[in-house]
Amino acid sequence: MSEPLQRLLRIHDLSVSLPGPRGTRLQALRHVDLTLDRGESLALIGESGSGKTLTALTLMGLLPPGAHVDGDVTLSGQSLLALDEDAWGHWRGRRVAMVFQEPLTALNPLQRILAQVMEPILLHRLAPDRATARAHALAQLARVGLDATHARAYPHELSGGQRQRALIAMALAAEPELLIADEPTTALDAVLRLQILDLLQSLVTERGMALLLISHDLALTARRVQRLAVMYGGRLMEQGRAADVLAHPRHPYTQALWAARPRLGAGRDQPLQVLPGGVPSLSQIGPGCPFHPRCPLAQARCAQEAPPWTGHLACWEVAP
Repeated sequence: MSEPLQRLLRIHDLSVSLPGPRGTRLQALRHVDLTLDRGESLALIGESGSGKTLTALTLMGLLPPGAHVDGDVTLSGQSLLALDEDAWGHWRGRRVAMVFQEPLTALNPLQRILAQVMEPILLHRLAPDRATARAHALAQLARVGLDATHARAYPHELSGGQRQRALIAMALAAEPELLIADEPTTALDAVLRLQILDLLQSLVTERGMALLLISHDLALTARRVQRLAVMYGGRLMEQGRAADVLAHPRHPYTQALWAARPRLGAGRDQPLQVLPGGVPSLSQIGPGCPFHPRCPLAQARCAQEAPPWTGHLACWEVAP
């Protein structure tokens, strides 16, 4: 019998506002509630501009200047919102680490890959000397499928998939409890995307850490995580076990994302379904449900009042 999972991350009623024009405040995240257990994987899904990356930056203490945060975020019982910059220096990389979206930008172009993977090991004093740190870094690179030749290379000498693997090795070097992967398969072909997602899930299983995977691709991501949370306009729309959400998507936005997926074997005369309109800017979001201008079920109250979050769903027109 497997051991029960232990709660690692708790996000409660998280709201983030950013400075707007002429002294205004723009609400970027609204009352977000998420939990994540050790050994568990959760995908945060939504179109660009939905608030996914801002949620991740909140967890990393990397919000832009002028951001104001309300709510509570705890990792292993420690309130992350109470940490000062010195304390964050001990938490980033060691307790929570992030695989950023663009590896060629995230990696230092002037340093070899090995030196970059060694950096968090040395920074957090996880090895008694450089020789031990080097051996540990090479072991991390080997775990993600890279060898000594890749370790000696500069980022521009690697392929896109190899750079992504190097960035994962760097994020894992200090053995964090929580790994955040922000669009880790961007610009990769279909085979490499699957390989990277499978690698991340296998690392979660092996190490017992937690994975927060950020993606706009519901079809690709959902079958490789345990739970899904769908976000739009800075709010959660739907959340549940990945298999349940895929089998029976309930929120109109989740249904639209699922309907827009490419289908294997579909003929050229079968175009993809398109969700009309676009994600609103922060200044366009009113007091109601942010999805209502694009929603086929929208009624008058949807524009006036945001539906309550039940823990699984936020929609006036779908029964909880």
